[in-house]
Amino acid sequence: MLRGIHVPLVTPFTSSGEVAADAVEKLARQMLDEGAAGLVALGTTAEVAALDPGERALVVETCARVCAERRALLTVGVTGNDTRTTAAALRELPAGVDAALVTVPYFLRPGERGVIAHFKALAEASPVPLVIYHIPYRTGQAVGAATLRAIGEHPNIAGVKYAAGGIDQDTVDLLADLPDGFEVLGGDDAFVSPLLALGATGGILASAHVLTRSFVELVDAWLAGDVATARPLGHRLAQVSRALFAEPNPTVIKGVLHARGLIPTPDVRLPLLPASAAAVSQADLVAVHPGQ
Repeated sequence: MLRGIHVPLVTPFTSSGEVAADAVEKLARQMLDEGAAGLVALGTTAEVAALDPGERALVVETCARVCAERRALLTVGVTGNDTRTTAAALRELPAGVDAALVTVPYFLRPGERGVIAHFKALAEASPVPLVIYHIPYRTGQAVGAATLRAIGEHPNIAGVKYAAGGIDQDTVDLLADLPDGFEVLGGDDAFVSPLLALGATGGILASAHVLTRSFVELVDAWLAGDVATARPLGHRLAQVSRALFAEPNPTVIKGVLHARGLIPTPDVRLPLLPASAAAVSQADLVAVHPGQ
């Protein structure tokens, strides 16, 4: 279910500051047309914390319609750091959602035993399979390979978006011994190629808004064992990701998408500020001519 590239869509805004639903639909279609296996709505890249409930519903409805037409997987980010309210949000997911991306509880730091209990309770409550979002540099909660394997044994937990900030011993240990039916998706864009080399099956990558086909090719090459293609392509795309994350996500990505005429404005909502012209120009240049 989780193989391939899944693009965590940005939320385009109009010049008057509203969600540009037509641009959401256009962008969703383009990502799938270029080979993405699915979309992620309401992730961090979507500025979900700055969207009101009506805007969130509009984004999900739009993405669900496009994914249904294209028979693509739609994953929706479900926020919350306590079990009861997160379970309630999962139960309220609308029709057309195929999976839910749920972050390890942030700020509370419940310990690894608490993380296991949290996700097992959510898995029992959820009408769709869960994808754990492991990103300790945002949550403040470390989660080791043994903990992820214990969670992954549950039949309603499909995998993990792995964004640990690099490749370490836990990464190697996890990918060496995965539960059946539990997949690892790269979540740190610059490290997705080595993660695929170790056995990941895809990625949830903001950088895949740009050069989508190339990120799809990278996954396909590693899954096919085509190292001669995968290794240099991975190095090239890591440079692109580094340029796209030169300023807070998704500001540079939105700047590049706007410069290419794919979204109506490069605007973001406070506390984010638009990316500098220099960062946008450099990222656009690197995407066309890596190494510059």
